[in-house]
Amino acid sequence: MMVDISQTKSMWFGESEKRIKEIFSRYKNYIEETEITPILLFNEADAVFGKRQTLGTGRGGAAQTENAIQNIILQELENLKGILIATTNLTENMDKAFERRFLYKVEFKKPCLSVRQSIWQSMIPEISAEDAEKLSGRYDFSGGQIENISRKCTVEYVLSGTKPSYEKIDQFCNEEFLAKEETKKIGFL
Repeated sequence: MMVDISQTKSMWFGESEKRIKEIFSRYKNYIEETEITPILLFNEADAVFGKRQTLGTGRGGAAQTENAIQNIILQELENLKGILIATTNLTENMDKAFERRFLYKVEFKKPCLSVRQSIWQSMIPEISAEDAEKLSGRYDFSGGQIENISRKCTVEYVLSGTKPSYEKIDQFCNEEFLAKEETKKIGFL
């Protein structure tokens, strides 16, 4: 049972909390209706399991609602009779109170060089072993990033009718980085 975090938020006071409680109520009912225990999945869990905020003197608004939601989730986790999986790539943003409530914490690291090479070759079968090795050594990409490059290669093929060259794939790799190094400009803009 996948939780759509965007559906848990409401502009109406108290409604977000009710929606979170409803998720856990539906999950409990689902457990009772099935022979095999279902999994409750919070993808990008840091959006709701994030660090609780210090409330100001006004004690109202978004921070109070977010803290209330987290407190509900913490209480529900204490009494959970099922399986909850939470995924995130921002573990440092998660509130420490959630940490002890997760029995297993599994970290998926980026693939090593030889695995990256295999991913390159499986995602772009026409790439040579030598080029896959060069790309693997040059770019410390995750499997998802390599898949993005593969998709760009497919789009390139659809648009041009030719398979992209190593140079074009290398260009796609450079475009994959969100943070570009800025060059200092001299003069006026």
